[in-house]
Amino acid sequence: MLEARTERLMIAHFDVDAFYASVAVREDPSLRGKPVAVAGRSRRAVVLTASYEARPYGVRSAMPLYRALEACPELIVVPPAYELYRTLSRAIFDVLGDGQRPVEALSLDEAFVDLGSADVREAEAIAQSARTRVRREIGLTISAGVSQAKMVAKIASDLCKPDGFALVEPGTEAAFLAALPAGRLWGIGPKTVRRLNARGIETIGQIAALEDGALHAIFGAWGTEVRELARGIDRRGVEPEREAKSISTEETFEYDIGDEAQLIDVLRAQADELAQKLEREGLFAGTVGVKIKRSDFTTVGRQTHLEQPACDAGAIFEASSFCLKRAQLRGAPVRLLGTRCADFVTRIAEQQRLF
Repeated sequence: MLEARTERLMIAHFDVDAFYASVAVREDPSLRGKPVAVAGRSRRAVVLTASYEARPYGVRSAMPLYRALEACPELIVVPPAYELYRTLSRAIFDVLGDGQRPVEALSLDEAFVDLGSADVREAEAIAQSARTRVRREIGLTISAGVSQAKMVAKIASDLCKPDGFALVEPGTEAAFLAALPAGRLWGIGPKTVRRLNARGIETIGQIAALEDGALHAIFGAWGTEVRELARGIDRRGVEPEREAKSISTEETFEYDIGDEAQLIDVLRAQADELAQKLEREGLFAGTVGVKIKRSDFTTVGRQTHLEQPACDAGAIFEASSFCLKRAQLRGAPVRLLGTRCADFVTRIAEQQRLF
């Protein structure tokens, strides 16, 4: 069940527009207005982020680079700069929190911010001021959605990208969601969308209107929670300092990937993202694992325990790639790949070694 909040506070969701690609343009203004992709140097690498100018050609994140180049021959490929991403991420979150507001970081470029008891107009002013400061002080554009419901704020910011702002007034959450595709709802993946479509259910509003019987036939015990979310009811608050049992990141690919070298590139990027989270929270992971969803939707997981807990990207990547090899995919196409860190400690011996 959704964890209850004691009062209805305003929440903002911020998301930097095409973060990696935007950083590349920030560092080299001559790239502005051109199709840009951030990826490794190998032709077998995968796209980490594509600029908005590249997207009309069909270039998307997690797309094999060779396909991106085929779709957009004039694509400019820029190597990733992870240390710079981390530095800018910290600066962005400092602006969003402004030294007083709780910030829940979701990734290097995305966060929820608790706007407290601000009324609607104050919440709008705070969010817009933060967007202006990020543009002026850091040189990046950031989109924001504001609502009393956490999920609604996230969806609102997704819909107004790039460089947009959206405010969902209290009491209008259900109306805002009603016409949106069911897949926009948290927890509704492609497989569930197909099941819903088979029943003639295509929008969030249709889920919100389901009777108990149909609701539980489709979603089981989770049904009531899904209907509440579909009605814009989300009592979860911003959680900046919760004690995490694990942290993870995953990528669903636009095209299934069967090439292990491309999957390795994805793991490398995920290791960098997780290392930044661990560093920010002062944690060291004792366990690293991978989650693999094949094209037939079967899922396999592998994990390994580290001899010494680690927080650096190199150790996480070495462990996750080891787990990937243990999965013995043998070229089986993969639609989703994720990395997970767990078994946290706050101090370790100076020497860190794997396995």
